[in-house]
Amino acid sequence: MAPGKLPPAQVMVASAFSFSLMSLCVKQLGGRIPVAEVVFIRALISLGLSWWVIQRQGVSPWGNRRPMLVWRGVVGTLALFCFYGAISQLPLAAATVLQYLYPTFTAALAWGALGERAGKRILLAMALGWLGVLLVAQPDWLAQLTGDSAMDPLPAVAVTIGITGALLTALAYVTVRHLATDEHRSVIIFYFPLMSVPMALPFVLANPVWPNAVDWAWLIGVGLFTQLGQIFLTQGLASMPAARATAINYVQVVFAALWGLLFLGESINELMVMGAVLVLGATLISIKPPRRPQPLH
Repeated sequence: MAPGKLPPAQVMVASAFSFSLMSLCVKQLGGRIPVAEVVFIRALISLGLSWWVIQRQGVSPWGNRRPMLVWRGVVGTLALFCFYGAISQLPLAAATVLQYLYPTFTAALAWGALGERAGKRILLAMALGWLGVLLVAQPDWLAQLTGDSAMDPLPAVAVTIGITGALLTALAYVTVRHLATDEHRSVIIFYFPLMSVPMALPFVLANPVWPNAVDWAWLIGVGLFTQLGQIFLTQGLASMPAARATAINYVQVVFAALWGLLFLGESINELMVMGAVLVLGATLISIKPPRRPQPLH
């Protein structure tokens, strides 16, 4: 069934499903193909598809605010490096939970950079989000503090990479907000892979790894499921409020946990589930628009 014929909620679930399969493909490549090469090949696929869309729409690909478009592409690429790096080193569900800190970071950055009112709501969201990250990461000192020897701490460096990726994703989103009033959406999307290709290329040339047939299948899957996820996401956001759409899209964490259990032999404990719930709560609080003051009569 085409995206336009699905109910909006099902479209968002389809988007989350597609992005979770993209993450699974990246995870399958983590031990053999360097992250930079995955980013590079994904960018090539996206660049070709984005150029094709722009040509069909008859839009100039270069935009008006080129320095900021370049900045959006650079920040988005760095975020992609971090996200793929976290996926390769962390359980799939944990990496996805860390990535979903980005709505909280976006609201906090918009509060500071765009002057959007947030106040106590964002402070509460950030507190819940960081508590959720703590439960997902389960550092050694938490195990010692609670006396729970069953905890399985995640690598601190990998967790830091995942959090950094969420922060960079938020910065990219705030930049898109700046650009949205002046630039065509397809141009903003086009600049992402346009920057990713030259940024990833030096790392690929320094450590080239030729993919085997199975790796090529996973790499094509990364590009294909990314594009499908973006199509469904665009359709969903056009059909329902952004806050509800983002909340539904959080089901990606559930899909990631399922793929981890079925295909990767990953396990999930109670603390990780509690942490994911707290990050979800932080996401819902951060994307909820602040109440407008009632007019005086």
